[in-house]
Amino acid sequence: MPQFAYKARKRSGEIVQGVLDVADRTVALQQIERLGLFPVVVDSAKGAVGAAGSGASGGRGGPSASRSVLPQSVRGFMDRKRKPKMQELATFTQQLANLLNSGMPLTVALNSMTHLESKGIPAEVSRFLKQEVMEGRGLSDAMSKQPLIFSDLYVNMVRAGEQSGALTDVLRRLSTHFERFAEVQQKFKSAMIYPAIVCVVGVGIVIFFMTFMLPAFMTIFQGMNIELPLSTRLLMEASKLFTGYWWLMLLLAVSAWVIGARFKASPYGRRKLDEWKMNAPVVGKVVKLNLFGQFARTLSTLLVNGVPVLTALKITEQIIPNIVLKEAIALAREGVTDGKTLAQPLAKSRLFPQLMIDLLKIGEETGDVPGSLKNVADTYENELTIQLRVMTTLIEPAMIIILAIGVGFLLFSVLSAMFKITSSINR
Repeated sequence: MPQFAYKARKRSGEIVQGVLDVADRTVALQQIERLGLFPVVVDSAKGAVGAAGSGASGGRGGPSASRSVLPQSVRGFMDRKRKPKMQELATFTQQLANLLNSGMPLTVALNSMTHLESKGIPAEVSRFLKQEVMEGRGLSDAMSKQPLIFSDLYVNMVRAGEQSGALTDVLRRLSTHFERFAEVQQKFKSAMIYPAIVCVVGVGIVIFFMTFMLPAFMTIFQGMNIELPLSTRLLMEASKLFTGYWWLMLLLAVSAWVIGARFKASPYGRRKLDEWKMNAPVVGKVVKLNLFGQFARTLSTLLVNGVPVLTALKITEQIIPNIVLKEAIALAREGVTDGKTLAQPLAKSRLFPQLMIDLLKIGEETGDVPGSLKNVADTYENELTIQLRVMTTLIEPAMIIILAIGVGFLLFSVLSAMFKITSSINR
């Protein structure tokens, strides 16, 4: 009977190894999991000995030689370039953590994941992960082959969980992390729904009035030999643009959109826009609170799971969407590489608030930087909730006032002309 040498990890994190007399690799993996171990490497005993003697990277059956191919459905998912939403990742991660916590071996849990409803992540992803793990690869290595679904943050945290033997706890922290970010995104969307509706209704009213209502009044006004008020004349000229030169306005709108898109796509333009977002009145404070909270939450989550600080800073830099903040994090990473504490280069950038710097210094002095960053993230996320309410409270009446002024001007222009016509007839 064939022999398979294995290296596996206990729940405590201790590495054990041995040899099994079983029919094939699948049976070997099942036997290892029945022992309550997490398989790391499983190879035929002959291939393992040959690799050790020759210094090669592995036998033909070993993990380094075997390359799993992404299933067609998974490749199709990745070709659509549609990343899973935060809540979808949170649900997937929580489901996997619950299965592992119930005592299921990893391959059995991944097999169960193929039957669970995970919106946004196809069942073939779990099937692919299971196949990779059954061939002796780590879960993090399998996830790294699907970068559209599993980010560097996800892969590095899972790898840290595998190395520490606390994969279930890490997955739970990841799920909480994604749920918090999904909650913040939902707050942003909820805060902008009402202003967006008011804006759409206002623009629709103006277009309808200028295109359909005002031309009917113009035929009446043009039949009268009366000098119309200035506001009415301005409105009539604007209506002529809407009805007679709509194609020119459409062309100008498309041109402006193309120029704006190219400006935003350029490095200079993107940086300027990100800089403007952070300094804009009212909205700028909300953007900063969101960015600083995202930075602190991501870095804290990585550090508390054992990811090295330089790697954690690199991953955080990749995740942050703002160019200005990316540059500051890159400079901080260079400072830490040169032997400085994390708080020093962050303070030098003059971009991060003093509260974050002070809490980081305390965390460095007490040896609990992840805890300090978590406190920073909690503080800014709570303040973000308050500022979103303030922003909504300010935007809603402002939009109503602007809409009232616009509609009021339209009515005033028409009614003032009607009153002048009526007064001239009475004379």
